[in-house]
Amino acid sequence: MLTKFSVTNFKSFNEEFSLDLTDTNGYTFNKSSIKNGIVNNGIVYGKNGVGKSNLGLAIFDIISHLTDNGTSEKLYKNYINAENESDKAIFVYEFLVDSKKIVYKYKKTDMNTIVSEKFSIDGEILASINRSTGYVLVKFKGAENLKTELPNNLSLLKYIKSNTVLDKNENNKAFENFYDFVERMLFFRSLQSNDYIGLEVGRRDVYQGIIEQNNVSDLQEFLNTAGIVCKLTVIKESENEVIAFDFGDKKINLFTIASTGTVSLVLFYYWLQVLREKSLVSFLFIDEFDAFYHHELSALVVRKLKETAVQFMLTTHNTSIMTNDLLRPDCYFTMNSKKIISFSKMTNKELREAHNIEKMYKAGSFNV
Repeated sequence: MLTKFSVTNFKSFNEEFSLDLTDTNGYTFNKSSIKNGIVNNGIVYGKNGVGKSNLGLAIFDIISHLTDNGTSEKLYKNYINAENESDKAIFVYEFLVDSKKIVYKYKKTDMNTIVSEKFSIDGEILASINRSTGYVLVKFKGAENLKTELPNNLSLLKYIKSNTVLDKNENNKAFENFYDFVERMLFFRSLQSNDYIGLEVGRRDVYQGIIEQNNVSDLQEFLNTAGIVCKLTVIKESENEVIAFDFGDKKINLFTIASTGTVSLVLFYYWLQVLREKSLVSFLFIDEFDAFYHHELSALVVRKLKETAVQFMLTTHNTSIMTNDLLRPDCYFTMNSKKIISFSKMTNKELREAHNIEKMYKAGSFNV
């Protein structure tokens, strides 16, 4: 699980910006939202322009150099903060893997240029590189004979993963499971385009993916449950199969007449079918997850996500889902350009299940 993250000098984050998912409270309700003392389900609030989207992009920067999974160059333009004098962005991740604390720190000048990396397990540094000085350290058992003349800009960790057969021990197993976690991370949003980062190599058409999984009838049931009463079928257009609304004699391509909200919901369903396979996704970040949803639909989506048991973070402006019926005060976060902190840490009042935290939020009780 991802436990902590910090970033410096990346996009809107001039100074160090930290997210701590271990600072939880001992609430007796919605226990499934916390796992091993770590926030498993989180929702982030904040005014426009504070950097909620950039937080997601910062967390998923790791995908570009450790994996071959999908990413987006356009999302990582203007990489370095405009006000910072340094030309290096700093990223620090902490994970809990196999009951071990893994810390991975690196510096980049842009999306594809790695300046330094340091990887440790329970405080022991097992891999480190600094391209400015030429220093390279590899202490993994089984990698003693690994050549350390790396190709330019290749991640040291990816180099180790691709070119060694490590001995079987606890640290190496934790390293393999850390890598597996990163390869199964997923970010998506549908505000401007159906962007996603991580999980799959290349890009797949959303509708084709649903058809290939024989989930069109399940999508129909999902949309009906969400209040969109419809009947779906599959038709051919230009030799391609597409999902269509079935009006009896007429069948019309869903994409051509569906509302923005319905299209966004179909995108969510596409990824939901992946999330239902619990081994496929390790960590999920959805930016503005309910931008086009009615508030009741937003709550339904959160419940569907909770059913998957996947660790997730969502960003939203929708306060109607700010309720202890869905999550709990240490799983709701408020954010400004300088910091992010859970509701439970923003008040001296003992928050209970019966408290109306939406009302408290609007009254300014959780202002950062």
